[in-house]
Amino acid sequence: MTTATVPTTPAELASFIDHTLLKPEATDADVVALVEEGAALGVFSVCVSPTFVALAHQTAAGRLKVATVCGFPSGKHVSSVKAAEAAQSVADGADEVDMVIDVGAAKAADFEAVEADIAAVRAAVPGDRLLKVIIESALLDDDEIVAVCRAAESAGADYVKTSTGFHPAGGASVHAVSLMAQTVGGRLGVKASGGVRTLADALGAIEAGATRLGMSGAAAVLAELAGQTPAAPSSDY
Repeated sequence: MTTATVPTTPAELASFIDHTLLKPEATDADVVALVEEGAALGVFSVCVSPTFVALAHQTAAGRLKVATVCGFPSGKHVSSVKAAEAAQSVADGADEVDMVIDVGAAKAADFEAVEADIAAVRAAVPGDRLLKVIIESALLDDDEIVAVCRAAESAGADYVKTSTGFHPAGGASVHAVSLMAQTVGGRLGVKASGGVRTLADALGAIEAGATRLGMSGAAAVLAELAGQTPAAPSSDY
């Protein structure tokens, strides 16, 4: 993977975006609307909860990729359960799986456990499907971020990702994205997610090294880049 060029058009920026809907109260109708909006915007993928993968896959009909989450949002799931969840999502049509690490293991400096957890999910996600590893960067110090990124790479992940967007500690920061990008050195992608709500947020993350963005307010940000009056962005990621 290589460092991304900062986009200058809505179409270029859209190609970075995982158009996201992970609200627990989301309905089938919401997911269908998300996919249709994502296809119209030209985003790379939609990211939905595991229960909606089959519906999103059917609705997308090859127009965009379908991503989902695993062990979400706490990461405090037994590795075999995460692996089973990931395998079911792949069977339902997921092209990409974004798994949450056990952040407590990282805080305890048990990076072997972090790597083993990721490896268990990687074994359940075929090589032709992407595995992204959510590290919840706002909870980690710099040394922990580096160590977790290295564990993800060793375990065979394709991307490291900043945040679930559900933890009160916060979401993506330019510093975290930059440090993650430096650590993986272009060998893995870097996804910035959580709090990416404006055009400045999106471009700042890409300038720092993000190669993918998780956003629920894509329409507003793309409209802003196009010079249109943006709608109020969503606060849910």
